[in-house]
Amino acid sequence: MTDLPILYSFRRCPYAMRARMAIAASGVPVELREVLLKDKPPALLKASAKATVPVLVLANGNVIDESLDVMQWALEQSDPQHWLKDAAFDSEWIEECDNGFKHWLDRYKYADRHSEHPKTFYRANAEVFLAKIEDTLTRLTWLTGDSAGVVDVALFPFIRQFASVDSVWWHGTPYRQTRRWLEAWLDSALFATVMTKYPRWESSSAGEIFPPMPVPI
Repeated sequence: MTDLPILYSFRRCPYAMRARMAIAASGVPVELREVLLKDKPPALLKASAKATVPVLVLANGNVIDESLDVMQWALEQSDPQHWLKDAAFDSEWIEECDNGFKHWLDRYKYADRHSEHPKTFYRANAEVFLAKIEDTLTRLTWLTGDSAGVVDVALFPFIRQFASVDSVWWHGTPYRQTRRWLEAWLDSALFATVMTKYPRWESSSAGEIFPPMPVPI
């Protein structure tokens, strides 16, 4: 296992989730080390001063510690689902998600920590991005065309997080096509694979082989 790339991950982190999705889709095996973000292991801190997940340590010692870069690395090894068809890692969709929507999502999710505004204020600001997604998905099956691509994979973990803050409210919204799109991901075999629960990695133990088996295309 020591010859495999090592992926430090946290199951519920949307950045780590998008990275695991790409790795699972590629079928390229890695040693997955599930960490606790409140008690980060020294090996993670040594690998990346950012101390965030995901962090991928390649067999040659090179470190990739940005989620989009991990996705690109995995899909450049193997891309059986053709997610790289639009090569859209610099997409405005991803830019707005990571640098705009995520800001409001965090405040909506943790509104008790941001009491200067009510929770609905943060949600309404986040909905500006949701409205753009909904408008696009009324015309397209996926955000960049007739098949899923990098943009869809990169965004859906954050939309999932938004939807889970208040699921009753979410299912009553007019975002029907966005719910359809999100549910397609959540019901997929690929998502089930990346959300497998693993024990917390300890420095004295080996990680897990990920993906544990080939994922159906």
